[in-house]
Amino acid sequence: MNHYETVFILNPVLSDTQIEETVKKFEDFLISKGAAMVSKENWGLKKLAYPIQHKKSGFYHLFEFTAPGDAITPFELEFRRDERIMRYLTVSLDKHAISWAERRRTKLKTKAKA
Repeated sequence: MNHYETVFILNPVLSDTQIEETVKKFEDFLISKGAAMVSKENWGLKKLAYPIQHKKSGFYHLFEFTAPGDAITPFELEFRRDERIMRYLTVSLDKHAISWAERRRTKLKTKAKA
């Protein structure tokens, strides 16, 4: 099992319900392919560096998960098929990136408690 991180941007005209449904759809898809979710983060509505599909902002989400290597291609194919997704990026994490992600998650947890 490899460790991956995926960031995707959702269309800013979606309602909260549509956003939750879309995120749940991709989470369920990963789990059905044998993945284990490590972390999910909702980064909220952010301004884009450049317009995408004539939109200047988008809802950012991050998934960190472990999955077999053959699960990534169909996962990204689902992103391409879904019109609510504006952009996505999946990267494989090495041991240094995994430890950095753990430190970032711990920092976020301590901020949330304070």
